[in-house]
Amino acid sequence: MAAPSHGAVVVGVGRSEADLTLVRTAAAEAAAHDRPLHLLHAFNWPATGPAPAGGTRVDAENVLEHAGRVATECAPQVPVTGVIVEGSPVEALLRVADTAFLVALGDGGGSAHPDRVPADTPAVDVAARAGCPVLVGRTEPAPPGPLLVGFDGSSSSRAALAYAFDCAQHRGARLLAVRVIEPESGDRDDGRLDEAVTRQALRYPRVAADCETVHGEPRSVLLDRSRAAQLAVVAAWGDGPVGSTLGAVSQSLLYHSPAPLIVVRGVATDAGDGS
Repeated sequence: MAAPSHGAVVVGVGRSEADLTLVRTAAAEAAAHDRPLHLLHAFNWPATGPAPAGGTRVDAENVLEHAGRVATECAPQVPVTGVIVEGSPVEALLRVADTAFLVALGDGGGSAHPDRVPADTPAVDVAARAGCPVLVGRTEPAPPGPLLVGFDGSSSSRAALAYAFDCAQHRGARLLAVRVIEPESGDRDDGRLDEAVTRQALRYPRVAADCETVHGEPRSVLLDRSRAAQLAVVAAWGDGPVGSTLGAVSQSLLYHSPAPLIVVRGVATDAGDGS
């Protein structure tokens, strides 16, 4: 099957029902942004001996074809292609991330287990290393609430804000932008969130946006707001110097937010913000 075209939404496809839920989420995202959808199924072939149950080439083709039918049922207008590759699903997604509009994969069930924090899930690995935004899907459908975006004033959070505005416009969704000030930080509400939102609103006049600046612990506040969100958007990191890792807030939401999460990577940090 064809390789992913430049700017496609690329989704990692597995064999479970949760993977089909992810395909539907990715297909809807592709439709909202008028992008093609590319299905990627990767697994390691055994070096010797018989293939494991469900591990033949024919099985892999059946998985991909079934996912393609699910995607077409969800978004008939979206062109769908797919490919089967040998090797690690994480590495396969990372290879296509430099030319993709978005890569999507499941959370490995982490959001369903709030007391357990899996340190080595594929979602964390891809979100920490991909060259484009990463959509982490959930097994349960999100409520029809606002699109949530976290903002801390850093250049990467400004890029996330711009990306969230674009998502909100394509989805026809209301936007909720939240800045959380930690009490011990000594920061104050200096209006930077309102100013940044106002600038983006000039570019996206059809988006209804609300601002909320609150004092508290960022992970707790954003996690609480995400429970009523149809999608959460965060920068991969805040003011930290290492761009190849996830910040504490983005990682916490990836693990525990019930809403699908987009970790914004690989986009211009000024994002038209004017800052």
